[in-house]
Parts: sequence; C-alpha cells; structure tokens
Amino acid sequence: MSRSRLTAQFLIPIALTAGFTVLAAATKDARAADRPNILFIFTDDHCEQALSAYDPSRITTPNMDRIANEGMRFNRCYVTNSICGPSRAVIQTGKYSHVNGFIRNGNTFNGDQQTFPKLLQAAGYQTAVVGKWHLASTPQGYDYYDVLKGQGPYYNPPMITAGDNGKPVTRPHTGYTTDIITDKTLNWLKEDRDPDKPFMVMYQHKAPHRNWMPAPKYLNWLDDVTLPEPETMWDDYSGRTKSASRQTMTMKEHLNSNDLKLTGHATMNDEQIAVWDAAYGPKNAAFEKAKANMSEKEIIQWKYQRYAKDYLRCVKSVDDGIGRVLDYLDQTGLAENTVVIYSSDQGWYLGEHGWFDKRWMYEESLKTPLLVRWPGKIKPGSVNEDIVTNLDYAETFLDIAGVDVPSDMQGRSLVSIFQGETPADWRKSFYYHYYENPGGHNVARHFGVTTGKHKLIHLYALEGEKINDWELFDLQKDPNELHSVYGDAAYAKVQSELKAELERLRTLYAVPEDNDPGRRQQPRAKNAGTRKAKKAA
Repeated sequence: MSRSRLTAQFLIPIALTAGFTVLAAATKDARAADRPNILFIFTDDHCEQALSAYDPSRITTPNMDRIANEGMRFNRCYVTNSICGPSRAVIQTGKYSHVNGFIRNGNTFNGDQQTFPKLLQAAGYQTAVVGKWHLASTPQGYDYYDVLKGQGPYYNPPMITAGDNGKPVTRPHTGYTTDIITDKTLNWLKEDRDPDKPFMVMYQHKAPHRNWMPAPKYLNWLDDVTLPEPETMWDDYSGRTKSASRQTMTMKEHLNSNDLKLTGHATMNDEQIAVWDAAYGPKNAAFEKAKANMSEKEIIQWKYQRYAKDYLRCVKSVDDGIGRVLDYLDQTGLAENTVVIYSSDQGWYLGEHGWFDKRWMYEESLKTPLLVRWPGKIKPGSVNEDIVTNLDYAETFLDIAGVDVPSDMQGRSLVSIFQGETPADWRKSFYYHYYENPGGHNVARHFGVTTGKHKLIHLYALEGEKINDWELFDLQKDPNELHSVYGDAAYAKVQSELKAELERLRTLYAVPEDNDPGRRQQPRAKNAGTRKAKKAA
C-alpha cells in the first residue's frame, strides 16, 4: 500500500475502519476484474488451408472467421518445432525446445520450471486448462485442469482431473470428444470460476489430429462434394535433397485402413458404431466394388478425398464449439474484456506434396494459424505480415495481464503489434529446429532460418546416420518450395547471408550441437536456468 493510502487510513475514525477495509477489498476486486480475461483456443494439427479466414476453397469456418473479422489475422506465424508436444512446451515456457527440455514427443515436460500460468496465478489470475495436454505430466500452474489422457480418442475419452484429495484421477466420459471439451470449458466459465478474478483458460482440442474421426452429425457432410486437389499433390521430390523422398508420410503408401475408415471403431460404443457403420458402410462398399478397375492415380485421389473430408469434418465440429463459447462471451458481456486467441500447435499437409502430417520446415507445417480478437485494442479486420511465433505466446499472455515478462523467456510480446505498432527492432528472421529422427514418419533432423522471402535448411541426420544436406528456397519465385537453389551461383550472396544469420540465431538462442543424432530415444534435456526459473515462478 502506498504512503498516501496509509496516511489516509490512519486519519479515518476507528468506527469507520471496518467499512474502509470492505471498500478497499471491493476496490481491489474491481481492479482485478478490469484486467483482461484471456481465452486461448488451441487445436491440434490445424492448417491454414482448412480455415476459411485464410483459405475458403475447402471449408467455411464462420466462428473462427469471427475472431479474424473482429480482430487480427496473422499471415506469418511460425512454430519453433513442428510437432505436438514440443510446440505445447514452447507455449508454456516461452522458450525453445532445447531450453525447456521437451524436444520430441515421448519426452516428459518438467512442470517444475517457470511457466506463464504460474506467473499469472501469482498475479491474481484464475487459470484453467481443458482438453488436450499431451505433455506426459500433471498440469501445474492451473487452478483447474481436466485433460485428455495422452492423445485421447475421438469418442468416449478418459480424462484426468484433480480428485478430492488434490491428486490426479481418471474419469470416463461418453460422447464426442470435441463436444465434451467444449461443454467442460463452458461449465468452468459459467459455474466454477471465481467471477471476481480475471481468468485465463486454455480451451484445447484434440481435433483435427489423426485419425480424423468425425462427429455423428458430420459423417455424411461433403459426400456430394469433390474437394480441389492441392497444386503440389503429385510432387516427385526431384528438386530437393534425398530427405524429402525418404519420408514415410505419403497418402499413397502410408495412410492405413483405420485412417481411411475402412476398418475399426476405436473406442465407440454399440450405439455409436451403428451410426458410424450406417454412414461409412455404403461408401466403403462402393469403393471396394470399384477399386479393381481403378488406376493407381485414381486410388490416390480417392484416398485424398476420404482423408481430407474426414479432416475437414473434424474441423467443422471444432468451429461449432468455438461458436458456442463466443456466444457465451457475447451474451454475458464478458466479450468486451476478454482477449480471444485462436491457434494450433503447428500446420499440416492436407495433401500438399502428396503428404499428411507435419514436422518439416516447409511452409505448410512451419506456419500455424493465429487469430486474435481484443475489443478496443485491435482494429477489426486487421491483417499482419510480421514474423511472429508460438515462442511469443507466453510473453503476450503476461503482457496482456500486466505481468512483467521474465528476462529468460526467448520470445517477445505481441501486444504492441495488436495495436498496430510493430517495434522498429522486430525480428526479420526466424530460427527453426526439428529433432525427432529416428522417429515417426522418418523426417530428417534439421534446422534452418527463414526471412519470409528466402529459407535455408540444414538437414543433418536421417535414419540414424549423420548427413550434411542443405536446401535453399526463393519463396517469392517458388512459394511451393519445389526447387532448391542451394549452390546456385545466382544465389551465392543470399546463401552466404543466410548462413551467417543462421549462426547468429543459434548463438543468440544458445543452441547446443546435437552430438548424438542417431539416438532413438532422446533423454529429457535438463532445463537451462531451472533454479532461477523456479525462484522467479
């Protein structure tokens, strides 16, 4: 309390002291209530190609578009490591994978370290996370958590929450996972939170993660539509290094029968199976009948249509759920003081290059959607072209809340950009690093730098062997990244400048050498500055 407030308090007659105390407490609550709420909406593997604010060619997502139309759309939001768990760890900590210790799926997140929800809690925010966690640890820094066990299924998910004794308990649920996560988020907003405190809730979906199982109401949606094929669907990888052709993520060879809904019911009950079979049974029978007379190209085209439609069907349910939450904010008046942020853990290949999955530093998986609505702060319909990243999210949440950003975080707050004022020293380049090889889909370990105009990638480990491959792309002339110009004399100056910038960024972020690129199971990295981080938290 300030000296002037102390003086005033002691001048008040003793008989009024109790009343003053009540008034002071009410004033404190009012100030807390004035601080912005934060609603962070997060999906898994959602690409810009399946969000109509970016690309209306395949789907309409009216509720996600509401956030863009009433706020700001970011066109160059890059992820530091394009894979689920590592991306989530970056968001929790505001630090690259090599610093926060979670470099690949299969690691366990060290929740004892400094995270943004802990800092928000200490500042008086009520915090919650609902839905997909996927960090193989119990959430810390949250007043409430109710999260999927592991990846979680699309139907009837077990979910982990704090029991009466405070210890985690797993509870079964019946229904469609996307709807359950939305219901739980709304229930917390309506019934469980303290209305006198500002809140930060992470509303996190499993969808549209593999294997893309739609909700009952969307099982036949798009049946009468032929989706446009991506321009690069028939890519032969001849314009890049060997790594691009040695991955195992093609629609042609690597989608399995469960992915394609030709077999399996996963965790569905009898009633759900009956609805499912009524939808897919006739479609599958028609395919099996026609398959003998189909060419290889026609079979790949069928796979694309089946896979992409199921993916879009999952996105559609997410959009419905977002609409319900946005409507609640509008109806209660919370919308005026709530920052709504929509993003995903990385991008995705919806048939581009003949692929599904993510991992690469190529554009489709490097970029992730980012939409932000903040009434009175962000001009509706704004579009931003700055290089921003999931490394910036933690710092942004703290800045919104008026909490000092710790100096050991590696990103920067986006608040000034929200207000149309990009700092003069804002980043002009971006560092990326992917570690998981050997691992799923055999994508080489690689790191690189992009300026948005040119991109340099160093691929250094593949199938347990060290390699020394480089790719350079002119993103203005070759936006689909089909032809590497590394070693081309015409790009000698650009190549030299990017190599220098790459080394500068690796030094800036204190990136260690990966001295064991062939190890199949990478141990959990020690957290740099853990003691300092714990003290700060």
